[in-house]
Amino acid sequence: MSKLRYFDTGSQKPTDRIPVAAAHSEFLRTGRISRAKEHWLTRERRYLTYEEVAEKTGRKLQAAGEATHERLNAFHRAITFPKLIFHRTLEESPHLGYCHVTASRTSFKAAEGVSWAFYIANFYSDVGGEENFFTGIDRNYARMFFAVAMHPGDEAGKMTIDRSIRSSGLLFRTPDPKEAYKNVLMLGARSDELRRLVGKL
Repeated sequence: MSKLRYFDTGSQKPTDRIPVAAAHSEFLRTGRISRAKEHWLTRERRYLTYEEVAEKTGRKLQAAGEATHERLNAFHRAITFPKLIFHRTLEESPHLGYCHVTASRTSFKAAEGVSWAFYIANFYSDVGGEENFFTGIDRNYARMFFAVAMHPGDEAGKMTIDRSIRSSGLLFRTPDPKEAYKNVLMLGARSDELRRLVGKL
């Protein structure tokens, strides 16, 4: 696969440029030849490094993570989530990335005390592969919200995907922010009363 190249569109400002096709008629109308730079020189594109692209992507992901966490904690004072926000960008495609928003523990009928983490991503894909966690990236969707079950890994302080819950460890995945909001609140609800309240959303 060929390496992606990114160029800066933000530095280009629109100008009151006369279309090239009409430049000669401007001379015929006024008798003047325009010496304006934009009539003679094509603007050179400034290409961005992968590091610059990753930095821009990271800022957007962090802002999305902050806003999402605030919204989750604003629902009910009995449902609160810790703020554990960090992001990663994909190495070969730094315009794509994901943001860890929060983590907590919950109990299901099938399992007690399941630790999980909630993420948002600016792309949609299959999740939970053994070698590559993200596979089959689909750019038709602008975003993805997902939660995965976690458990302590071999290295101290590191968490890994708990594949005993499901083969992928995936608790939910959706492109719909409302559905994701409801799912995370359901995971955070500690009582049946709170679950009924979330279910009305």
